[in-house]
Amino acid sequence: MIQIMGMPFQLTEMENFGRVELTIIQRMYEDPALYSYSSFDEFIFEIKTRKNIIDSSVSMNESQMEFSVFESARCNPQYWYLTETGGFLLRQDVRPSDAIQDIYQNSSLYAFDCSTACVIIFYHAILNSIGDQSFNLIFPNLYLYSWHADSDLGLHNVYTNHFLPGDVIYFNNPDFHPQIYWLRGQNAVDLGDGTFFGHGFGIMTVEQMIQTLNENRKPQSNHSAYLLDSVTRLDFSHLARITMLQRGYLTFKKQQIIIHHNQCSISFIQYLFYLHQNLNR
Repeated sequence: MIQIMGMPFQLTEMENFGRVELTIIQRMYEDPALYSYSSFDEFIFEIKTRKNIIDSSVSMNESQMEFSVFESARCNPQYWYLTETGGFLLRQDVRPSDAIQDIYQNSSLYAFDCSTACVIIFYHAILNSIGDQSFNLIFPNLYLYSWHADSDLGLHNVYTNHFLPGDVIYFNNPDFHPQIYWLRGQNAVDLGDGTFFGHGFGIMTVEQMIQTLNENRKPQSNHSAYLLDSVTRLDFSHLARITMLQRGYLTFKKQQIIIHHNQCSISFIQYLFYLHQNLNR
């Protein structure tokens, strides 16, 4: 269900949208959950950004970026410092927008795991939604490592089996082969057409993703990989509001805690577990 300024959104208002946008709106409309917006611009921002997440996912699939575990991660040293833990720390002499664009423009210089890939896709999509100036103001200090992200991305988990285009879903592989530990699971972006992009896997259907993971289980295992009933999403409404504030927005914000867990291909839920574990010590 969709509600804008307290009023139900009517499907008759969709004639000015493109095919991908129409698919996103239709899936939101059919969802029993309520998607409520304080303005039409806020609603449009989410639709536009979800489309850009799909576009950024397809572009990553067509690039030369490689999948790697953290020990083998690599990046372009002109824009990023490669940390000992396999993270990418933004150089202070480059703009955040240029560094994110370089991942796509010089893709052969980069290798990272599928959780890092999702965060890169989110940043790239937002950059294409709001432009360089706003992006650099809101995200001045980038560090790419697993699910670590700027607090203004508003990454959060929603338990649901109703996925929207632009959502990240997770395929869990509980009996993964210990020698192929990076296939403990796969993060994948819903592309809206029945297929999903997973970094290192490419674009596949749900069945193909599960089959690929099942081919990399312990010997004699009969516990199939499966799709979690949850999604990882951005806080689109928050991003829309701070983008509109722009010049009055404070860039001096509290930095997120970094958890260097060295476990590639984990779900966002697992990352939150590691984060809470650290906070409770």
